[in-house]
Amino acid sequence: MSPLASRLKSFHTSTIHRHDDPKERMPYVFDVSSLSSQARDHYNTLSAEEKFEFRETSKKVHEHMTSHAVESKLQQRVSQELQDAAREEPPINVPSPRFKLGFFASYEDDPYDVGSDEDFEGDDMTSIAHGQLEQHREIREYMRIAAWEMPMLSKLAKPFSPPPLDHPLRFRYTTYMGETHPAAKKIVLEFCVRDLPGLTEDQRVKFVKLVGPRYNPETDLVKMSCEMFETQAQNKRYLGDLVDTLMIEAQDDTDRFEDVPLDFRHHKYKPKVEFPNAWKLTKERKQRLDMDRGQRLLAEREREKKGQISEGSKIIEAWLQAGSEQEPTYIAMEIKKLQGRVKPRGRSLLR
Repeated sequence: MSPLASRLKSFHTSTIHRHDDPKERMPYVFDVSSLSSQARDHYNTLSAEEKFEFRETSKKVHEHMTSHAVESKLQQRVSQELQDAAREEPPINVPSPRFKLGFFASYEDDPYDVGSDEDFEGDDMTSIAHGQLEQHREIREYMRIAAWEMPMLSKLAKPFSPPPLDHPLRFRYTTYMGETHPAAKKIVLEFCVRDLPGLTEDQRVKFVKLVGPRYNPETDLVKMSCEMFETQAQNKRYLGDLVDTLMIEAQDDTDRFEDVPLDFRHHKYKPKVEFPNAWKLTKERKQRLDMDRGQRLLAEREREKKGQISEGSKIIEAWLQAGSEQEPTYIAMEIKKLQGRVKPRGRSLLR
């Protein structure tokens, strides 16, 4: 039995007698302020006789409700309702012990309180199966797009035309195919300093000094990026305004920064290893190599015809047939033959 049921079962009621003697009861005093707003408005519209009748009716209702019989019936009804609630109360599950939240998390929601689980009726799949089904739906969606919508994009295709000379700025965007990513707002700008119109050589040098480490002296390219704002359009506009500001400052001849030297320490020059031209295969070298390879093959065939090439398998078979007694003499003869045909390189190992 649950604790609440035990408390309700042990609870018993007794008839409360406020005043058994009617003379000891508190006299009824009519108060207009105790009425509701609607009843008060209705009471004010009555005549003197109707007000007296209203007060008498209120007094009779008060005496009836405070009588001994009515109070006994109300108390019995309350006791009966409490006993019924104790019998119908479901069992209370004792919660498992949980870790207490710290001081800084005292006003946060309990992370362990996920609510009561629904009754599993065998009509649903597991969460892993739902994930696999969602992945299958996504694949089928992209397959439908590739089959029905992407062929229609060929109507919107335009021939490629290189940017004109009056568009030296190149912007690079990053997209994640519909997914939200913090790097999607980043814009990268690249341009060649020599392609900027309206700059003299001195102004170009000043422009390079202004951009600082963003300049690559090997490729003559300036690279800068922006991701301060939330949208790509804002970041692109900021980079465009920044280039305009640099152009205005570079064209200002009041101070050409002649006392400031060009500093390229930020750029690390990488040595470029080139393949030697003497090693490259040309048609003449290929023909010469083919001729040398053919001459070697002919010389090998001539030595083979004269018997100047020894085969190891034949030597081993001859030694096995001659026997082990002739082993030193036979091996010495073969070694002399080999020494006569092959020129020794370096120090000879046979002494």
